[in-house]
Amino acid sequence: MGLPARAQRLLGGGDLVIDGQTLAPDLRVMLTLQRLARKGDLGGESVAQARASMLEGAVLVGGRQPIGAIRDLAVADRPARLYEPSRPAGSGLLVFLHGGSFLYGDLASHDAPCRLLAEESGVRVLAVEYRVGPEAPFPAAFDDAEAAVRWAHEHAGELGVDPARVGVGGDSAGGNLAAWAAITAARSGLPLAFQLLVYPCVDNGRDSGESGSLRLFGEGLYLTKESIDSANDIYLPGPDDRRDPRVNLLDVDLPAGLAPAHVVTAGFDPLRDEGESYARRMAEAGAEVELRRYADQIHGFLNIVGVGRSSRSAVLEIAARLRAALAD
Repeated sequence: MGLPARAQRLLGGGDLVIDGQTLAPDLRVMLTLQRLARKGDLGGESVAQARASMLEGAVLVGGRQPIGAIRDLAVADRPARLYEPSRPAGSGLLVFLHGGSFLYGDLASHDAPCRLLAEESGVRVLAVEYRVGPEAPFPAAFDDAEAAVRWAHEHAGELGVDPARVGVGGDSAGGNLAAWAAITAARSGLPLAFQLLVYPCVDNGRDSGESGSLRLFGEGLYLTKESIDSANDIYLPGPDDRRDPRVNLLDVDLPAGLAPAHVVTAGFDPLRDEGESYARRMAEAGAEVELRRYADQIHGFLNIVGVGRSSRSAVLEIAARLRAALAD
């Protein structure tokens, strides 16, 4: 993945162009290698197998990212990790909730991007390992997300942060959790300074029908329609679960006072359209929203910071936006 782009195009079989977008050549190579190794998609024959596969892949593409200091702690009775940058840019803090279809992922799977975000932004990152299914059924993860944000405010002094500079963020399923935590914070009057929503899933109930991006990118690009449906069947098995407003943010009544949001989507992601629809919904509700699509990226690019060039470059831009939002 470190080869020149021309060589990457040859190895990957040429450019992949869909919906007027061209996939980054280094990602084309990565997906080709994964397919040859029969490890190309998220998910597996069992939840345990999928968790192991996700962690293995995250370690391979995450690399060894430097960080000033790390401290493991408990946040609202959940395992958590505080990432302290070498050169703090003030007293801001981002509560981070990992992705993984509400079934996979943990502190280890998202260690590399959390290190990079903290070190490059100068903002402390507090990663929280919420409960996942099927062991902890819906809505345990959402309860944990809300509790983590409250905990960060209540313990701001112990963390050395300003409670007025606390934000919440996450990727994929974690983006859903972060968005919901921001909604409940606004409803309760708990101040939040920022939302960082990276390719969030916000339409798990699919009440709005199948999106165009789900049809276009639902196969062969890591996150597939099959893996999405399988995860929903496990985590949201009943019709009442899928109608719940927490997993249908395109239908929920958004409160006034939502924290400013930076919404990130990937061009070759089945979740692209729903994430962008949610950004527009927040803007219509009066929130300050910035939407950034990385047209040449795939779902999961936040983790690809140790190999290739294109994904790391995108994550460095996200870190710069985090610094602008939460640094003193």
